[in-house]
Parts: sequence; C-alpha cells; structure tokens
Amino acid sequence: MTTAPFVQVIERNVPAVSTAGNDDDTVLGQAPFACTVTSVQYVPEAAITGAATNNRTVSLVNKGQAGAGTTTVASLSFDNGVNAVANDEKIITLSATAANLVLAAGDTLLWRSIHVATGITDPGGVVRVTLSRS
Repeated sequence: MTTAPFVQVIERNVPAVSTAGNDDDTVLGQAPFACTVTSVQYVPEAAITGAATNNRTVSLVNKGQAGAGTTTVASLSFDNGVNAVANDEKIITLSATAANLVLAAGDTLLWRSIHVATGITDPGGVVRVTLSRS
C-alpha cells in the first residue's frame, strides 16, 4: 500500500524565559507518522536582539519515542547580528545532517531555549514545525 504525500503543521505556544540566565524545555507534540521536518519557524511575542557574548539559543530536539533522545533537528543562536522582530516569523536553521530531520511515528518534539554565558531573555511566542510524509 502506498501513501500519498502529506504535510502537517505542529503549532504550539511556548512560554517566555524572562530571566536571562534561565532555560526552558517545552514539549510541542509527537510526530503523527514517519516523516521529515521541512521547516521550523519561531514567532516571538517581542523583539529579540542578539548579543556577541551573552545570548540565547533556541532548538527543536527529537526526544524519540522513549523521551530520552538528544538529536537536534533545528537550531538558531541569537548572537551578534541575529535578531528577531516581534510577531514576525523567524526561520530556525535546519540541521545540515539529513538523518537528523527524519522522525518516526510517535517521536516527541521538544522546544529548547537555553542561555549562553549570562544569556538574554526569550519573550516566548509560537513555534511552527512543518512535517512532510513522502
């Protein structure tokens, strides 16, 4: 039996990390079928101004079916010159390793916001992950 191509979007609100030195992990959902991540976007509720030393990295992590995975699917560091506009989508860079983009049905996707050095705040917002079955 063949399955037709299908695209599904997982879209979730993620909380703010209002203290620069704090981190946050938020479960976004699970892959509904075997698929490939084709796009990750973050729409912050307020502007983010990157900084050279003290900054923040946001990532989409595949925790797998058992919840213990560590594969980074997409990531973006808000370092010097990397900024985000309030309420406007920011593309999160997909992994250059093709295997990191492949999900099995039931894999759990986690949004991670971590500080670097003393960090900067994360205003929270919406994360949008596009999954494609081929």
